[in-house]
Amino acid sequence: MDIKRLDDQVTVSEQFSGAAMAQLAQSGVKVVVCNRPEGESEDQPTHAAMETAAEENGMEYVVIPFARGQMTLAHCQQFAELLARGDKVHAFCRTGNRSCNLWAGARILDGADKKALLGCARAAGFDVSGVLVAIDPE
Repeated sequence: MDIKRLDDQVTVSEQFSGAAMAQLAQSGVKVVVCNRPEGESEDQPTHAAMETAAEENGMEYVVIPFARGQMTLAHCQQFAELLARGDKVHAFCRTGNRSCNLWAGARILDGADKKALLGCARAAGFDVSGVLVAIDPE
């Protein structure tokens, strides 16, 4: 699993197996967020299997699913509410890109500096410039 750190609270990655949940728990993750719709690909573990693996490792499993290019303001608000709890979060999708965009959208809603978000995302190998333009908290 290729874990990318976006900030002190959030990491993202590509799809991984339930067996990798122990690694996340050992790194201090409390909440695992899946951004993939159920059955998006044939090789994708089910949400139930991933939830069981997360719970077996003492973590909460949350699903905020959306297809590529289909992220909405409601998705960002849901993720922002989850982040407001202060727990360390690991989000994943097929490649990590959707999860990174969701993080950027949630942080924009919380008033984060857009240039700083762009820099953090780029340092992790992602481009969130489209989200920075599309989401305006006002």
